[in-house]
Amino acid sequence: MDALAPAPTEIGSARPQDATGSGPIEAVWLGRIDYREAWALQKTLAAERADGTIGDRLLLLEHSAVLTLGRQAEPGHVLASPEELALRDIEVIRVERGGEVTYHGPGQLVAYPILALSRRGLLIRPFVRALEGAMAETCAAFGLVADRREGHPGCWVDPDGAAPRKIGALGIRVERGVSYHGIALNVAPNLADFDLIDPCGMPGLVSTSIAAETSRPQLATTSAVERAAAIFARALATRLGADLAGFGSVGADRLAGRPVDIPLAAGR
Repeated sequence: MDALAPAPTEIGSARPQDATGSGPIEAVWLGRIDYREAWALQKTLAAERADGTIGDRLLLLEHSAVLTLGRQAEPGHVLASPEELALRDIEVIRVERGGEVTYHGPGQLVAYPILALSRRGLLIRPFVRALEGAMAETCAAFGLVADRREGHPGCWVDPDGAAPRKIGALGIRVERGVSYHGIALNVAPNLADFDLIDPCGMPGLVSTSIAAETSRPQLATTSAVERAAAIFARALATRLGADLAGFGSVGADRLAGRPVDIPLAAGR
């Protein structure tokens, strides 16, 4: 997941924001949702955002276990056999983002920002830095120091040390000036599942989680991931200089093309 897919339409220098571009980012918690359902939802919302019929969205969720491959990812980085994956009911899906193979599963926060970057005057690199910084802030809220690692998009524990460990992956796609796909932050997934792959196409890469680094197994719940989602949403909006609106459980079938008016609870 750790690469940026080239945008079919180039995002040039910053431009003045229009009314739809300067509005709040509407954050919604979708809970655990099938990857294909979320993927289809992203595409629908990205098209509507590009058409200007909805505002910016931030989808926050968990997935059931799944492996995804970027557009040009090497299938050989999936180490498990098709038979083993079938026994474990884990699908391998090739998608249009950049990057190599990524694992998603319970206990992992996934965030998909559907943002009109061009309308907000955002360039891709600062947007990526904001995503990385928001992941690091989320880790910090749980008492863990993490940061970006030069040349390796995402979020890392001990990034410049002798044993850097990957805690957050990043891979986006931009079409018609609108971003989709996003980040995956390991709150408390089953780290053994990362043995199914060379994470991000890097043999020997060590994956870790907030729970593992802080010895807090109680974080292995969907409610802990939801808490992380609220922290991440606030951090990202702040870094983008945007207001944040909404946060709560909203069914995916209610989301596409409709305003999200769930208030962001104080103190979450």
